[in-house]
Amino acid sequence: MQRRTAAMVVLIVAGFMDLMDTTVVNVALPSMARDLPATAAQLQWIVGAYTLGLVGALVLGGRAGDLLGRRTVFLIGVVGFTLASLLAAVAPDAALLIAARAVQGVFAGAMVPQVLANVQVLYAPEERPAVFGLVGFITGTASVVGPVLSGWLVSSDAFGIGWRSVFAINVPVGVLLVVAAVLVVPNSRSEHPARLDIVGAVLITAAVLCLVLPLIDGRQEGWPLWSWLVLAASPVLLVGFALWELRQERRVDDRGTVPLIPPHLFRDRSYVAGSVVNLAFQAGLVGFFLFFTIYLQSALGYSAMQSGLSWLGFSLGTLTGSLAAVRFVAQHGRALITIGALMTAAGVTWLVLVAAVPSTAGGSPNGWDFVGGLVLAGLGMGLLIVPLFDVTLHAVPVADAGAASGALSTIQQIGGALGVAVIGAVFYAVAGAHPDPASLTAALHAAAWGCVVAFVLAAVASVLLKRSSSVRDVEGLVEAVRP
Repeated sequence: MQRRTAAMVVLIVAGFMDLMDTTVVNVALPSMARDLPATAAQLQWIVGAYTLGLVGALVLGGRAGDLLGRRTVFLIGVVGFTLASLLAAVAPDAALLIAARAVQGVFAGAMVPQVLANVQVLYAPEERPAVFGLVGFITGTASVVGPVLSGWLVSSDAFGIGWRSVFAINVPVGVLLVVAAVLVVPNSRSEHPARLDIVGAVLITAAVLCLVLPLIDGRQEGWPLWSWLVLAASPVLLVGFALWELRQERRVDDRGTVPLIPPHLFRDRSYVAGSVVNLAFQAGLVGFFLFFTIYLQSALGYSAMQSGLSWLGFSLGTLTGSLAAVRFVAQHGRALITIGALMTAAGVTWLVLVAAVPSTAGGSPNGWDFVGGLVLAGLGMGLLIVPLFDVTLHAVPVADAGAASGALSTIQQIGGALGVAVIGAVFYAVAGAHPDPASLTAALHAAAWGCVVAFVLAAVASVLLKRSSSVRDVEGLVEAVRP
């Protein structure tokens, strides 16, 4: 019993480290821009490269654990993530930092799936809901702690290395995790593991990259010919991915290779609708996180610490909304998703209106002016994330639950990458080459309205979801909390 608990602590700390890395970077971006220095496009890549690394790696990581042993793949993930964090901490320029972030994402894709997989191995079915609930609570805590910790590390310069400390802090944690995992985490594996769909992972990652690359770099370079050619390659690769997955699905019995995203899942209307909700909401959320943080520091002059503290309202709203949603999810899962998406849209609209109407003597909004909008947006997110995966997967056969949940996680990461690229293209097009507080405020307005459109699209798509929810896919529920 004690060994099992110790193993779970190790796994949860690893998941916490990954989730922290998705939240700490945004607050540190303005400091990175000044120190490296980094262009606007490079700032987008510092965030987007991590997400792109996760796109193909998440599902592959889960299946690699089944095939090679979950502790083995977990250790590979932790070691790779730790070394990539060290590389990010010492990166002399933005290009190497972006490369390190991509490597971080790939190894996080190996590390994170082993957390939930080991819950299935270590705990009996009747014990798992409580454990998944604990993992979900830790996930929510990471969203609260991440921005504040990042702000403190950057503002206090506690270790004398500025923004680099947000990556360097992973190194000692990673070393301890490796030692502890060797001692207490069992090396279980599946009795009937599926082969890895590496070609599918490469095709979907390339398709997303060809969409994101021109939207980020093409805009900055004035839309040269290469940007249009690369953009045109994205749908071609996407079609190639779909054809490959159909082929893999037909041959699964012969070769044992399970498609990365099984095509037959999309015959279910609710699954399609849930995928659209997931994609649109994540795109709006990641875009909003990134560019509101840049606005706070670059337009209003907030310190990194002030910026991090500003997100407390959103994070606490998310935790409150999540706790409230748990009480009603079984009977009103679809309604919670619709209401949550609309509340998030309303919260962001509130923030746009506050930014547009200065309320202080100095002519700029202060931190308290944003609290209401951030809490409202956070409450909406909390209401949405609890039922989203379960309602989406409600009609999916149990035999397909793992593949369907993994595919939704992949779609979620694609949404995040699109949010960085598409919302970023809008933000920087309005901000211009030499932004000042006025142009950054105008850019925030434009980007925020784009986020609102994404949230409303999520609300509209949610109407097509099935009404009922069984809270069956608790694993998916926990994964849905990923920011």
